[in-house]
Amino acid sequence: MDEDGSRIRRRVSVRKRNRPSLEILFAVPTATELSPGVEEEKEEEMVAGSLRRKTVGVQPVENHESEEDMFGDYDSFAENSFLAQVDDLEQKYMQLSENRKHDADLASTDLCSESIKHNNLSITTVGSFIELKTHEHAKNQSGHKDVSVEPGADLLYELPSSQVLYFENLKNSSNDLGDQSTKERDWNPSSHKTVNEELPHNGIEQPQQIDESSSKVRTSSDVNRRKSLKDLLKSTMTGNAKAQTPIFSRTKQLKENLLSEEINVAKKTIELYSDDLGPFYSLPSKVRDLYVQFRGIEKLYEWQHTCLTLSSVQERKNLIYSLPTSGGKTLVAEILMLQELLCRRKDVLMILPYVAIVQEKISALSHFGIELGFFVEEYAGSKGKFPPIKRREKKSLYIATIEKGHGLINSLIETGRINSLGLVVVDELHMIAEGSRGAVLEMTLAKIIYTSKTTQIIGMSATLNNVEDLQEFLQAEYYTSQFRPVELKEYLKINDAIYKVDSKAETGMTFSRLLNYKYSDTLKKMDPDHLVALVTEVIPTYSCLVFCPTKKNCENVAEMICKFLSKEYLKHREKEKQEVIKNLKNISSGNLCPVLKRTIPLGVAYHHSGLTSDERKLLEEAYSTGVLCLLTCTSTLAAGVNLPARRVILRAPYVAKEFLKRNQYKQMIGRAGRAGIDSVGESILILQENDKQRVLELISRPLENCYSHLVQEFTKGIQTLFLSLIGLKIATNLGDIYHFMSGTFFGVQQKFLLKEKSLWEITVESLKYLTEKGLLQKNTIFTEKGLTQKDAIYKSEEWFQFSFHITKLGRASFKGTIDLAYCDILYRDLKKGLEGLVLESLLHLIYLTTPYDMASQCDPDWMIYFRQFNQLSSAEQNVAALIGVSENYIGKKASGQAIKKETNIWSVSEKFNLPRGYIQSLLTAAATFSSCVLHFCEELEEFWVYRALLVELTKKLTYCVRAELVPLMEVTGVLEGRAKQLYNAGYKSLTHLANADPEVLIRTIDHLSRRQAKQIVSSAKMLLHEKAEALQEEAEDLLRLPSDFPSIEKS
Repeated sequence: MDEDGSRIRRRVSVRKRNRPSLEILFAVPTATELSPGVEEEKEEEMVAGSLRRKTVGVQPVENHESEEDMFGDYDSFAENSFLAQVDDLEQKYMQLSENRKHDADLASTDLCSESIKHNNLSITTVGSFIELKTHEHAKNQSGHKDVSVEPGADLLYELPSSQVLYFENLKNSSNDLGDQSTKERDWNPSSHKTVNEELPHNGIEQPQQIDESSSKVRTSSDVNRRKSLKDLLKSTMTGNAKAQTPIFSRTKQLKENLLSEEINVAKKTIELYSDDLGPFYSLPSKVRDLYVQFRGIEKLYEWQHTCLTLSSVQERKNLIYSLPTSGGKTLVAEILMLQELLCRRKDVLMILPYVAIVQEKISALSHFGIELGFFVEEYAGSKGKFPPIKRREKKSLYIATIEKGHGLINSLIETGRINSLGLVVVDELHMIAEGSRGAVLEMTLAKIIYTSKTTQIIGMSATLNNVEDLQEFLQAEYYTSQFRPVELKEYLKINDAIYKVDSKAETGMTFSRLLNYKYSDTLKKMDPDHLVALVTEVIPTYSCLVFCPTKKNCENVAEMICKFLSKEYLKHREKEKQEVIKNLKNISSGNLCPVLKRTIPLGVAYHHSGLTSDERKLLEEAYSTGVLCLLTCTSTLAAGVNLPARRVILRAPYVAKEFLKRNQYKQMIGRAGRAGIDSVGESILILQENDKQRVLELISRPLENCYSHLVQEFTKGIQTLFLSLIGLKIATNLGDIYHFMSGTFFGVQQKFLLKEKSLWEITVESLKYLTEKGLLQKNTIFTEKGLTQKDAIYKSEEWFQFSFHITKLGRASFKGTIDLAYCDILYRDLKKGLEGLVLESLLHLIYLTTPYDMASQCDPDWMIYFRQFNQLSSAEQNVAALIGVSENYIGKKASGQAIKKETNIWSVSEKFNLPRGYIQSLLTAAATFSSCVLHFCEELEEFWVYRALLVELTKKLTYCVRAELVPLMEVTGVLEGRAKQLYNAGYKSLTHLANADPEVLIRTIDHLSRRQAKQIVSSAKMLLHEKAEALQEEAEDLLRLPSDFPSIEKS
């Protein structure tokens, strides 16, 4: 006790004047005194008062050049009676502190909700002695013994001196009312006890009453001690007086303190796995406010609350959860991501299936990043930096496609930073069973599990069946619910009868009604499936989606429906539909699809991959706002952006020529019912009598199982995996590689996936193939006799003794994520290009960077090709001669013409008789592949010449616009048409956009909604902050003394 008492003992300076009584010093202002109204009335006075120290009666002195005595009238240091009272009171505090030590831990969890109350108390108790408190804190920071502070210490303890001045003046304002409030209160001993018990908890000592008799003659030792303390106090106060005192809004400061404290409490709560999750699921209350502001979400669904409070989630175990489409899965993932970013201070990776969804999520979360202080970084297409920039202060949320997510994980493992990734969220987890993309996703998750024990994995999907296999692979818990915010009713239509899907019925369906719609003979021939009758029951009041088997069928159905709609449909939101048509022309250089020109006036449009991304985005926005009420679309819309409808109609139980799968069916009908808008959602599957039995099986059978494609996708799967495992030194010998494979999704399912060969045999064969291809080398070993085992190297027993290392070509292939089927072809093409690289145009470089797998998708018209070939310049024809043009490269040349002459996609589409959506897909794929080739060349010294060329080419392929528009198109959500509008309106740089006012943008830019304007500004701000932070960190690295700087020892 004595030792602790000596550690916290204080020496206090006081002014020679009539001092207030102990009761007044202890007085706590009433709620009325500290109410917002009183604070606002006194705000001007307090802000001005923050520039001087009213408490000690010292006027501010500017530009002090010397250590003159600024506090000359502070010449009395009471010791006898005053210090005796201080010591007695402090002894009592120490006893209370010891008695209530266990209460402090409990109090820390309540600190967040009580922090405003603590602030109010501390404003009163600081008094004229808060200077010394600040000085003591500075001493502790500089290495002196720490003052004992309870865990619930008040927020003001950490404030700088300039902030302390502000609250000190507030105390004076409160003291003006002190005499009156003291008279109204009866301070009995019990009330003193209550205040005293609170004070040690807050870590602030109160000033005590000082009698006039306390100023007596001291002994010489006391005088010396007094002078020493006096000098120290003067020095401290002089420094504080010189400090610049920024003017702060008290309300804003309190809010910032509250947010900071809530985050700290949430950190402690998560670390202790406490059941008390804090204000908003371990997050600051500001997060809840942001969801209300940006999403309109005021309350979570019951299942979301249950999922977030699962013990497995609190203990950071891996989790898989499954709910029907539109059930609100993403919100749970977002809250978990925010916990990781704000409370655990770790980076987060979110993997999404498509580029469009990545960009949509970037726009949605940029608001949160700006408000809460973290970065949102895009990894899609050609965007994304490997390895990611290492942030010192703020953390990053990486939002990536499957392929980019894999590259990101590889770069983090290679640089030893995988443990900085606290959480990985995978949306649409069922994609793990979809071909080569599924194999890449499986590799990504397997590497995370193998290399990092601290990274949590969260997977979600609406269509999962064999969850046990996925649980074993991911070592995860499982949560599921059948919750839907809107009831879904499923129907089948056979001829003109509609049946309701009923699992309890013997046949699986029960009769519902007959269609009541008068059909003419012409209409019967044009619309045998009664689509017009079905859609007119809901449009234009409600929205409707019609899923069609093919892209051409989408366009035909849209036109057919419009032919039989009444003219009344033209009047519904007529002006807005004309705006949509006008905007479509603007983004397409004056071009407009003739089908859309006829259908949009009636509120109808088609939606498939044949549209450009600009067109799709504009039509989606028009549908979301109700301008368009009907979309005819392919199945890809069901897996893409969220566009719900009151009624969903499936034109036929087929996707192209394949019969519908249960997973696809569930995804399509899951779009029915809009939460917060509709009370019910309906799905109607149109079928013919000959498909009736198959459809009844479809609606009753369980979802399809997920199966690994790691071995089935040979070059993009298991071989790529082995190459990266050895390149990253995760596993370098057969035993370790086999052990890794046992822990993959394929390893879990090998018993029923492998029939002819064992996993061991497949592993050995893959390593043999990579070695023969020159991507791997095995380290030679010798027998006891010293002879090389050349004759037996392909026996598994012998291969078990080898270790492997990656060759330069192998490293270049895995760094560039090149398909191993093409890596040697790419190497030969680049090598041959060095012999006579033609730079007079971009054609030669574009040929080298066009994806090999895209050429086979193009069916060229030889006459068109011949005419275009004759129009090439002599230099370009020289390129054709160098590369040996053949049928396989015609698709590449089409894209080359588009870029080389900066012609718009429409003219290229017409010129080569190819869909404009395909041309744009080719450009996007070429930009991505160009980025891959760049990483490939960076690993091979002989291709140094390509590096600078490919950096610029990748930009050109990515944006395909004039150079001045590129900075604007770097912002997520800004495509070519919008970039031109912004540039013409004077927004010519990223900085312009980041500082724009959304309301001004709405008035300045045609066809721009308020939501879009806010998203563009938020995304621009986020990108600008990322670039500024990167430059700042680069500057700090340059100025920092290297850790390996040579030191010269003194002789």
